[in-house]
Amino acid sequence: MLIEKDFENIISKLETEIKKILPKGNVADYIPELSKINPDKFGVSISTIDGLHFGTGDFDENFSLQSIAKVFSLTMVYGALGEKIWNRVGVEPSGNPFNSLVQLEYEKGVPRNPFINAGALVICDYLFDIFENPEIELLNFVRKISGNSNINFNLKVAESESANGYRNKALINLMKSFGNINNDIDKILDLYFKMCSIEMSCKDLSHTFLLYSNHGELIQTGEKLLTVSQTKRLNSVMQTCGFYDESGEFTFKVGLPGKSGVGGGIAAIHPGKYSVAVWSPLLNEKGNSYLGMKILEFITTKFEKSIF
Repeated sequence: MLIEKDFENIISKLETEIKKILPKGNVADYIPELSKINPDKFGVSISTIDGLHFGTGDFDENFSLQSIAKVFSLTMVYGALGEKIWNRVGVEPSGNPFNSLVQLEYEKGVPRNPFINAGALVICDYLFDIFENPEIELLNFVRKISGNSNINFNLKVAESESANGYRNKALINLMKSFGNINNDIDKILDLYFKMCSIEMSCKDLSHTFLLYSNHGELIQTGEKLLTVSQTKRLNSVMQTCGFYDESGEFTFKVGLPGKSGVGGGIAAIHPGKYSVAVWSPLLNEKGNSYLGMKILEFITTKFEKSIF
């Protein structure tokens, strides 16, 4: 059983551990706005099912979620449409870069999973099938599950991604040619770039991810957004596909379902117990936070807090 002093001990030890790790990697400079981020930023936040919160470093500072936000759009679509969403997107690890055109063409426009870029674009297409104004619906949903009404898009980041998003534009056009996109391409891309630009702090993010630790039920209201089965399956996809083509390594070393983003954030959960968010903008060669991966490995190995 996890108790308050366990997490106080983790945070205390983390502050020492961080000083031992030599920072490595690069910021996501292919998105010009993200290249401006201070690479020395670092924050950790842990939230527990029973309402405890612990943090260190820059855990109260907002950063761009990027691909972490794909979990939220998937939650909306899965909750609304159920199992039929898997007719147009798979649940297998990609084993290739998150923006691979070769794999998408080989598999006739059906993305391997909802967390690679092509898969997230299909999920955004579904949002246009479901809602008249998916942009507002997405933002309101994220505000609801985070409990923070101030959560917003960073339009400078979204515009920066759009201006340089040639690969994403190629992906969605390729899927359209295979008949796997229903709605207007430009509108879907605009929603996708805005979704990735959503900003949140580690504190907000760890609180938000309690939804997936709490079997699809909001901690603050008790509202059921996913069934137990759906939550299990979504968590399974995070476990196997949440870290691009480094998902196997993350499972091996960390042992938690989670999702990373090229903004340097990582969110992970231990079902029924806690959620954790880490932010450090320096990315390894696979696009995951170098320091974030190290710290999560430290937490689950040193303190035996993984699901295995």
